Amino acid sequence: RTIDHADEEYYRNHPDEIDSYLATAFEEYAIDGNTPALLSSLRMIARVKGISALARKTGQSRSVIQKALSENGNPQFETVNTIVNAMGYGITLQKMDIHP
Repeated sequence: RTIDHADEEYYRNHPDEIDSYLATAFEEYAIDGNTPALLSSLRMIARVKGISALARKTGQSRSVIQKALSENGNPQFETVNTIVNAMGYGITLQKMDIHP
């Protein structure tokens, strides 16, 4: 069993913690710009919520969602926003206090 599978199982059993997990993933992305890490977090939560269910909500195919969130994915902002919205979230702007 991989860490990804253990994480998926954890969030399936603790869905109330998904909000803070995704908030942290986006906060870290805002600081480090690590797109693969963000996509990995979104991919894991997409599997928890069900790729098929997200496909129905977005009007995209399962393969489009899987490709967009894959390790080699390079999704457009609109695609990420659509997937995040289908998960029940919105992308919002927040002022950050970042010092170089």
